[in-house]
Amino acid sequence: MENQMARPTRSVLYIPGSKERALEKATGLACDAIIFDLEDAVAIDEKANARALLAKTLTEVNYGPRMKIVRINGLDTEWGREDVLAFADAIRNGAKVDAILIPKVSTPADLVEVADLIQGVPLWAMMETALGMLNAGDIAAYPRLEGMVMGTNDLAKELGSRFRADRLPMLPGLGLCLLAAKAHGKIIVDGVYNAFKDDEGLKAECEQGRDMGFDGKTLIHPAQLDVCNAAFAPSEAEIDLARRQIAAFEEAEKAGQGVAVVDGKIVENLHIVTARQVLAKAEAIAALGS
Repeated sequence: MENQMARPTRSVLYIPGSKERALEKATGLACDAIIFDLEDAVAIDEKANARALLAKTLTEVNYGPRMKIVRINGLDTEWGREDVLAFADAIRNGAKVDAILIPKVSTPADLVEVADLIQGVPLWAMMETALGMLNAGDIAAYPRLEGMVMGTNDLAKELGSRFRADRLPMLPGLGLCLLAAKAHGKIIVDGVYNAFKDDEGLKAECEQGRDMGFDGKTLIHPAQLDVCNAAFAPSEAEIDLARRQIAAFEEAEKAGQGVAVVDGKIVENLHIVTARQVLAKAEAIAALGS
C-alpha cells in the first residue's frame, strides 16, 4: 500500500516543548516536520510549564507547511494523561496539531488508550521496545495510526546492543517496523543520528535508511537538516530517469507493447508506478520551497 499522506517527511526535527526560544526559531527552519517534545527533552519539574507553553505556542504561532507533531509523555507516567487532555482542549480552541506521538508503543492497546481521550487528530507511534518490534504489524494496522517513528536509542538500550556504523544490531527491528508500515500504508521515519557534527556519518545513515525504504529521518539538531533533506529527496538524475521511463512506456503502449527499454533496461508497469512516485515526491518537496 502507498502512504496515506503525500506530505514529505524527509526531515523530522525534535524540539523541546519547554524551550521558548527554540520554539520561536523553528518557524524558519527547513524541516518537513517538527516533533514538539514533552517527554525526554523536558525536565521533570518543567513538565507542566512545557505543556502550557506548547499549547499556547501551537495556538498562536504559524509554522507554515511543516507537520506539527506533539510527543506526549506515556500514560504510565503522572504527566501523560494531562498532556493528552490538555491538547484535546487546545485543539478545540484552535491549536494547530497534525498528530499526537505516543512513546514506547508496545501493543495496539497503547494506542487505544490515547485514542479514547482525544478525537480528531491522527496518532503516531514511537517504536522503541522489543515487544513493539514483535507487535509492529498489529500496531501498524490500527486505523487511527498515521505514522511510526523509530526510537533507536531506547531500543538499543533495551536490547543491550552496541553502536555500529552499519547498524547491524538494529536491522531486525528496523526491518520489522518497515515491513509493517509499508504493508498498512503508514508513514515511517528512521531514528536519530546522535553525532550531530558528523556530516559524513549522518549522510551514510540517511542513505541507508532511504535505501531501506524509510520516508525520512528524525533529527536532534538543525545542523543536520541539509544533509537529511538532500538524502531523502529525489536527485536530478532520478527525476530525469523517471520522466524518461514514463515517456518511453507511454510510447510503447501506443505501439501495443507492454514493456519499454530505457538505458538498456526493461521498463514495465511496476517501474512506472515507482517513477510516478518519484515525480510526485519531487513536486511535493518543491511545493514546500525547500
